[in-house]
Amino acid sequence: MPEEILLEGKSNVTHLKDGIIDLAAGTAGGIANVYAGQPLDTVKVKMQAFPQLYNNWVSCFIKTFNNDGIRGLYAGTTPALIANIAENAVLFTAYGYCQKLVAAIIRCEDPSSMKPLHNAVSGSMAAIFAAGVLCPTELVKCRLQAQTELNPHIKRNAFGICREMYQQGGARSFFIGMTPTLTREVPGYFAFFGAYEFTRYLFTSEGKSKDDIGLAKTAISGAVGGSALWTLVFPADVIKSRMQVTGEGTFASVFLSILKHEGPMAFYRGLTPTLIRTCSASSCLFIAYENTKRFLHSL
Repeated sequence: MPEEILLEGKSNVTHLKDGIIDLAAGTAGGIANVYAGQPLDTVKVKMQAFPQLYNNWVSCFIKTFNNDGIRGLYAGTTPALIANIAENAVLFTAYGYCQKLVAAIIRCEDPSSMKPLHNAVSGSMAAIFAAGVLCPTELVKCRLQAQTELNPHIKRNAFGICREMYQQGGARSFFIGMTPTLTREVPGYFAFFGAYEFTRYLFTSEGKSKDDIGLAKTAISGAVGGSALWTLVFPADVIKSRMQVTGEGTFASVFLSILKHEGPMAFYRGLTPTLIRTCSASSCLFIAYENTKRFLHSL
C-alpha cells in the first residue's frame, strides 16, 4: 500500500511538471507567433472587415503603412501578445493533458508515440479551453486594428476600447464572436495538430524520434499545420472579424449577409496574406515550443 501511494504521488508530480513545462513552452511559442505574424494579421483583419476599401492585400499593406507607419501594421500587438500568450499557454497545456487522456482511452502507454489522428483529436479538445481566453483578447485586438477605418479622428488604446465596450454592453460585450471563435478553433486545431504531427511523422527516419527531425523540418511541419488550419476555418474567421469589429449581428445573420451581398468568395478575403503569415508565424511558434519544452525537460 505505501508503495502504491508513493508511485501515485510521483505520477501526480510528473503530470504537474509536464503541465508547467507545456505552459512555459506554449507561452514562448505565443510570443514568437505574434512578432513573426502581426503585420499580415493586421492586413487580414482590415481586408475581412472592410472589403470595399481594400482590393488586395498588397495595397492594404502599403496603405496601412503610408497612413500609420510601422506602428499601424503592429496595431493591436499588446492585446495580440496577451491573446496569443494566453491562448497558446492554455492550448498547449490542455493539449498535453488531452494527449494523456486520449492515450489512456486508446491504451497507449506513451502519448508521444500516438498516431497523428489521435494528436489531432487531442488538439481539437484542447481548443475548447483556449477559446475562452482567446475571444475577449482577440476582440480588443480587432478593434484596435480597425479603428482607423471605424473612426480615423479618434485613436484609443486597449484600455480605452475595453472601457468603451464595458460601458456599452457590460461583461458580455467581451464575448462577441464566441460562436465563430469556437467554430474556428475546434476543427481548426484538429487540422493544425493533425497536419503538424503527420508532417513530423513523414520526416522521421526509421528508428528515430519525431524530436530528432531538426530545426528546418520542425519549421516546415509548423508551416504545414498553420496552412491547414487557416485554409479550413477561414470563412468562420471572416465572420468573427466582422462581428467583433462592428459589434453587430449573430453568426447566422452575418454569414447570410456576406453570402447575399458579397458572394461566397468574400469568405476567403485576406486568405493569401494569412497563409504567408502563418508559414513564418507557425514555424516560429513550433520552433519556440519544441525547443523550450526540450530544454526544460532536460533540466
